[in-house]
Amino acid sequence: MLSLKNHPFAVETFFESSLVLTYAVPKEQLQSLIPLCLELDTFDDKWGFVAVALVQTKDLRPKGTPKFMGNDFFLAGFRIFVKFHNNRGKRLRGLYILKSETNKRKMSFIGNIFTHYNYSTTDITIKSTKEAFSVSSVKSALDIEVSLCENAPLPQGSPFNNWKEARRYAGPLPFTFTYNAAASEVLIIEGVRESWIPKPVEMIKAKVGFLNQMNFEGVQLANAFLIQNIPYYWKKGVIEKWTAQ
Repeated sequence: MLSLKNHPFAVETFFESSLVLTYAVPKEQLQSLIPLCLELDTFDDKWGFVAVALVQTKDLRPKGTPKFMGNDFFLAGFRIFVKFHNNRGKRLRGLYILKSETNKRKMSFIGNIFTHYNYSTTDITIKSTKEAFSVSSVKSALDIEVSLCENAPLPQGSPFNNWKEARRYAGPLPFTFTYNAAASEVLIIEGVRESWIPKPVEMIKAKVGFLNQMNFEGVQLANAFLIQNIPYYWKKGVIEKWTAQ
């Protein structure tokens, strides 16, 4: 059963929308949340980052299968920005999973068979106009709204000086990592996308229940980006042995 959870096949979908909020957290508070095989992806040697990704997918299915076999799901992910040095000496930037949520029991059931993402089911309401985009959930204590205005300012208190710096920490990143401590194995899942041009958005309100549960101190909203209407797929998982240096 464990091998089934290691992303045994590629998966494709269409992102109708992907709103990602990145929060800066003093790095010391994140270090204990990641395994030793990973290192924090930091800024100014002070900040680590947590991404809150809110994604509406369409026709999610095993790659190469017909669209009618797909399903539409909302996915919420809470991830830490990390780096991993693979066996070929290459540094990979990616995300480490803290928690995953979805709006349908079917996705939670299937996702927990074929991934280590630890899905739970929640309620989700999405509202979209030309001026604003919002996501809310009673169960997950989510209440997020952004303005789609041009020339959005960086969030107040962001550690970044400009959107160019902020863009480097706009999730999702190409890789996602899971660590099996018993086997000393790192599972690497690579995402592939085209025409990936995140649009900076201005925050109107941002209530994220999960972050409140983590009891972080000194946390700051660092950036917020929205992308819409792009194809996306995840490659089959790759496993690497890891030995502490």
